[in-house]
Amino acid sequence: MYIIIGLGNPTAQYEGTRHNVGFDVIDRLGEKYNIAVDTKKHKAYIGKGMIDGQKVILVKPQTYMNLSGESVRELVDYYKVDAEEEVLVIYDDISLDVGQLRIRKKGSAGGHNGIKNIIAHLGTQVFPRIKVGVGEKPKNYDLADYVLGHFSKAERAQMEEGYDRATEAVRLILAGEIDAAMNQYNKKADDGIKMKGVGVYGSSFGAFEGTGRD
Repeated sequence: MYIIIGLGNPTAQYEGTRHNVGFDVIDRLGEKYNIAVDTKKHKAYIGKGMIDGQKVILVKPQTYMNLSGESVRELVDYYKVDAEEEVLVIYDDISLDVGQLRIRKKGSAGGHNGIKNIIAHLGTQVFPRIKVGVGEKPKNYDLADYVLGHFSKAERAQMEEGYDRATEAVRLILAGEIDAAMNQYNKKADDGIKMKGVGVYGSSFGAFEGTGRD
């Protein structure tokens, strides 16, 4: 069984924002595979179903971004899954172009506080993840305002394509083909560039300490 977690912030205020692309991918998966993500449990909305013969639980934590690990820990403990093998996390990345994916088998938080909290609660950074690009923050633009802002019409079209790619990447990962998913969807070579110096914001819904690639 796989627990597939999309990160975001609850309430209608944050629907459709850059920070909620994890929720959007979960919604897309739910629509595609007829899984209703509407049961409130483990500090999240969850939905149980099947994807290509594999049992899955789709999850949208309701803790606000920076406390996402609380929900993930509860789910891992309750369903007794191996966090390093049976958990998949989907979230936004401001170091990637709009709609671009980067799939990793493990890695640091890369400045993302939702992932940082999950790593802290699980005690490991070894778990697969799909990062969905939302575009780099414009110069002199407040980071919180940017990630909690909405996409332009053109960006939304790119994101729709990105969500389709993400759902296909999930299918490959569930089939044990994460290497194939990485080869197919990690279009840009990881050049190891680290971009730092972006200010920290510590509100409960904020996610980034900075930007980075891992």
